Amino acid sequence: MERDLGISLETLALFIRYWMTVSPPLPEPAAAAARAQGAERYEAFVAALGRRLSRGPFFRQEIPDDLRAEAE
Repeated sequence: MERDLGISLETLALFIRYWMTVSPPLPEPAAAAARAQGAERYEAFVAALGRRLSRGPFFRQEIPDDLRAEAE
């Protein structure tokens, strides 16, 4: 469990750092539209997350398989 949590936190931190590095600020007229679209995308993300959590497989279960495949 501790390993899975560590992987999750590092993945999230890396994504946030990358996103903040490559995303320039938007001018205010575009920012309002982006916030609206962001809210829609967030709702879709939460729905997809709910489906994934209810059905599986979990991403953390796929990681060891990916690492073994790369090692071969």
